Amino acid sequence: MPHRNVTDYLRQHIRTVPDWPAPGVQFRDITPLLQDPKVFRVLIDAFVQRYMDSALRPDVVAGLDARGFILGSVVAYELGVGFVPIRKKGKLPYTTVQETYELEYGSATVELHADAVKPGDRVLLIDDLIATGGTMMAGKKLLERLGAHVMEGAAIVDLPALGGSARLRASGLRLFTLVEFDGH
Repeated sequence: MPHRNVTDYLRQHIRTVPDWPAPGVQFRDITPLLQDPKVFRVLIDAFVQRYMDSALRPDVVAGLDARGFILGSVVAYELGVGFVPIRKKGKLPYTTVQETYELEYGSATVELHADAVKPGDRVLLIDDLIATGGTMMAGKKLLERLGAHVMEGAAIVDLPALGGSARLRASGLRLFTLVEFDGH
């Protein structure tokens, strides 16, 4: 299936929920992509085919809490590489490193086990959606603090109007997304 057809196919299965979680927000719900086994396979295969290329093949996949766990673990399994979770603060049981980032109203902190990656590891950082880019930027900083090289950030959906993808690219992170939506 050519990329344009994959994009259109996936877009048809992303549900837009108006005014959630707040008035004026158009929430892009990716759960329908996961519910249908055929759609889920097309989604995962789009990532796996890209990262099977030896030039883009990671040593490890890091997934951002929580939907990045779903995508990242399956992609890592299909690529035959390890998976590491980047969790919300207080969820990991071992020694961690942490990064705090700003949200629209307040801040949040994510953590990674201190032994999750080794210096020089090539890491694919994956999440479901890029909005303001704060979570992915925090994950990138954590991985780099441990000496890993974040070779690319990947997501199903990009919301370019919120500025996250531009901010991430400006930081030097290459991005791969499958579907863009205008607006919020």
